[in-house]
Amino acid sequence: MGQSKKAGLSLTSLATVIFAFIANLLVAVAKTVAALMTGSASIVAEAAHSWADTGNQVFLLVAERRSSRQRDSSHPMGYGREAYVWSMFAAFGLFTAGAVVSVMHGSQELISPEPASDFGLAYAVLGISFVLEGMSFIQAFRQARESAKLLERGTLEQVLKSSDPTMRAVFAEDSAALIGLGIAFLGVLLHQLTGSPVADALGSILVGILLGVIAVVLIDRNRRFLVGQAVTPALKKAMAGRVLEHPDIDRMTYLHLEFVGPRRLYLVAAVDINGDLREHEVAVALRRVERSLEEQDIVEEAVLTLATPDEDALTFEGGASSAIVE
Repeated sequence: MGQSKKAGLSLTSLATVIFAFIANLLVAVAKTVAALMTGSASIVAEAAHSWADTGNQVFLLVAERRSSRQRDSSHPMGYGREAYVWSMFAAFGLFTAGAVVSVMHGSQELISPEPASDFGLAYAVLGISFVLEGMSFIQAFRQARESAKLLERGTLEQVLKSSDPTMRAVFAEDSAALIGLGIAFLGVLLHQLTGSPVADALGSILVGILLGVIAVVLIDRNRRFLVGQAVTPALKKAMAGRVLEHPDIDRMTYLHLEFVGPRRLYLVAAVDINGDLREHEVAVALRRVERSLEEQDIVEEAVLTLATPDEDALTFEGGASSAIVE
């Protein structure tokens, strides 16, 4: 995959975040107006949810911008991990501004319920919100599906395993938003039919619990990539093939791969060079292979060392794999 493909993936992620930001902002304003006019606990929870999502998109935009910077002397491995840091902030924001506020407000409504009215407005806002959130979700789903096809894996599997935290965050938040809208609709409907605010308040609490679960999952995924998430066997096999296909390489006895950002790897390998070269020729050959690997968009830095004769060559089961984008 060339540089144009890498830029295309980055622009797709950016477009997904921008689309989600605009949709969430419109939805947040509409829900806030409806919450003030109806007094529905579920709508209040949904308004808090949408404002949390809107603020999170700002963090994700920062993540996309800062993580795309080229490496320099102060950051020899690049700035890719910035994406996980800022996505972590977004996940904490979803937990505090969305989950905690929703659960607290629902609990207060159970203790001291307030009358609700203008149910028609609540239904209208929920309907509009569903359309806007649905459009944002479709954008995130398409991005995840395209990446999943390249890796020959399921869309949900790609969302969980992908090294792209912004795509995962938007997909998860939009999924939670659509489920939350369904919960809010049931809460408002039962409130209207029974006259009891209990269902509405419980709807607010359920929305908060849902957001809390999503936030914990996102925090855990970002944590894993920050501390050193292992690559999948398919990716390791693919990168081993990339090393071994170089004409200077005879065999490989060691391979270490580590994510240093979305779709960016730090590669360390022990190899045998073809032929019986002198010391300075071996050094030149190693540097030549390293530069060749670093020309590939997924490799941030490659470091090669010589293998010893007594080390066994690495072998990988199955055929060649072209799955190199995670």
